[in-house]
Amino acid sequence: MTLNQIKMAIYATFITNYYGFKLTTAKNSQERKKLRVEYANRLLDKLNIKIKIINKTKLPKNGQYLLVSNHRTIIDPLIIEIATQDSSIFGHWIAKKELYNSLFFGKFTRNAGTILLDREASQMSTFFKDIKERTKDGDSIFIFPEGTRNKSDLAISDFKEGSQIIAIKNRLHILPVYIRSRAENTLLSAIKNSKVERFIEIEFGDIIDYKDRELSLQEAYSRAFNIAQ
Repeated sequence: MTLNQIKMAIYATFITNYYGFKLTTAKNSQERKKLRVEYANRLLDKLNIKIKIINKTKLPKNGQYLLVSNHRTIIDPLIIEIATQDSSIFGHWIAKKELYNSLFFGKFTRNAGTILLDREASQMSTFFKDIKERTKDGDSIFIFPEGTRNKSDLAISDFKEGSQIIAIKNRLHILPVYIRSRAENTLLSAIKNSKVERFIEIEFGDIIDYKDRELSLQEAYSRAFNIAQ
């Protein structure tokens, strides 16, 4: 590792745990949103990464949605937090058990407003119950329907069917978001040299009605952003 990479790793560890602690004091969703946005801005500013938003007018100012996004890097949630910061929409991120138990992300993940997804669980009733409780409070759900980071050369990998089930069960219209840039390459370059300003493009699509089952979620998402299947 280079000296710059070591410094960046130390800073990221400190700032993540610092905000993980601050989030324990948040009294409601909007306070959590404010802290999550503040964290995202501080970390991306350190990396000298700027977010360019395409079709920002398609971002609702408020409401309750299932936000779905493609997923390539560990900073994707930060990109989305910054892209949605001018709305009052607060979403509980679906988070894997590995993140809950992580020494690096654990404290932040547990306190930031997340719902645990344990793929090893014998049944998923607790997971869907947790989602139902959060949506009853008027909050949204944020999810990466690919399930894990896409490391292929394809624009998106296959969506898990659970995302569409969440939308239907909770009557959540779907807010599609597409990170157009190869953010994994941008992140690696920024870690090596943060003196150069870099940009990541993110795009909002038209709201997808949860009742519209003519297309699968993956097909509707691909159509929204003209992604070849």
